[in-house]
Amino acid sequence: MPKPRLLMLVQRFPPDIGGMATSGARIAAACRRLGHAVEVVAWTKSLPPGEVERLDAGEVAAAARGVALHRVGLFHNWDLSLQHTGNVMEWLHGQAPFDALWGHGLYPAGFMAAFFGSRFGVRSIVSARGNDVDQMMFPPGDFARLLWTLQRASAITSVSADLARKIDVLLGRDGGVVVTPNAVDTGLFSPGPPDAELRRRLGIAEGEAVLAFSGELRHKKGFPFMQEALTAVRRARPACLLVVGEVRPREQAQLAHYAAQFPEDAARVLVTGHLDDPAAVARHLRLADLFLMPSLWDGLPNALLEALSCGVLCLGSDGGGIPEVLEHGLNGVVLPRTQLHRLGEAILEALALPEARRRGLAEAGRKTIVERFDGASEAQALRRVLGKGRQRSEAWDVRGNQRDS
Repeated sequence: MPKPRLLMLVQRFPPDIGGMATSGARIAAACRRLGHAVEVVAWTKSLPPGEVERLDAGEVAAAARGVALHRVGLFHNWDLSLQHTGNVMEWLHGQAPFDALWGHGLYPAGFMAAFFGSRFGVRSIVSARGNDVDQMMFPPGDFARLLWTLQRASAITSVSADLARKIDVLLGRDGGVVVTPNAVDTGLFSPGPPDAELRRRLGIAEGEAVLAFSGELRHKKGFPFMQEALTAVRRARPACLLVVGEVRPREQAQLAHYAAQFPEDAARVLVTGHLDDPAAVARHLRLADLFLMPSLWDGLPNALLEALSCGVLCLGSDGGGIPEVLEHGLNGVVLPRTQLHRLGEAILEALALPEARRRGLAEAGRKTIVERFDGASEAQALRRVLGKGRQRSEAWDVRGNQRDS
């Protein structure tokens, strides 16, 4: 019996960076392990507009090995990009019809999955990630497109219970969303001693507290508050901010402004650049005395789960799904979003905790990940979503003609 065919649409996919790329690759690989033939369409700025590059199963990044990837070069605006993507989807479906479409993120991927799922007569699954709902619900977001996408999807998943509740409110129903939290490779992201040679190469001074962030640093992750906090902490003790990843280009100007005001503090912002190897990310995370995730809004950040899995004490906000994993005083430190101006004070308090207390919180954080956020839990939720029947009995071919289902 041939494998059911799944087409995933995702805004970013390895080798591109970011949490969307990471989770997209992981879920594509998980769906393949569950018995699906998976193809991915991902947009990229690294190709000329409209160019399509196919990477076969053996050429895809290790995180999604076995998945066929079609990378589509972005135009200067989304309307041209999506029209062209529609042509690519029709061509792929005409070559070998898909049994289901997965939109990773509500827009643009979820919208495209819902529309073409209806057009092709196949199931569409849309997966809400990050601050998807908030971005589209409030001006200048597109509330009508958001609601249409949610109403037309055959199935909806969300990365957190917080997002699921918002979607239930929009749809006027309860319990229709399957929560599929992000998962962590707890063997790879595991506790261990800090790498002294890596610390030396990064230029971290003896006795300097390492405050860490992982991923793409930007406004929604609390970047302005981290800058203010670093200055406040350094007034009391030596410290650096280790960014395991990159600062988003639009935030570079803000970092330059900070450097003009506080040149000595800005010099202690250490940016690694994108790290392709997850093991290298884990080695950097183990250097941290305290991991920071002071998000203004968020889904359920991969980076926070990875830091907790490495046995690092974490301080996060109560944004999005963060409180679903991080509980104040039980397995970490939580600072309300309305109090992020006190981030520096909270960091100093966390660093001043007795060593036994810090170690106990970090161990509890690791235990939370092992018990609740492993790959088996994610696979169980995915199996539930993928196993549902078709939304409608009639089906249409790529030329718009009705065919037997």
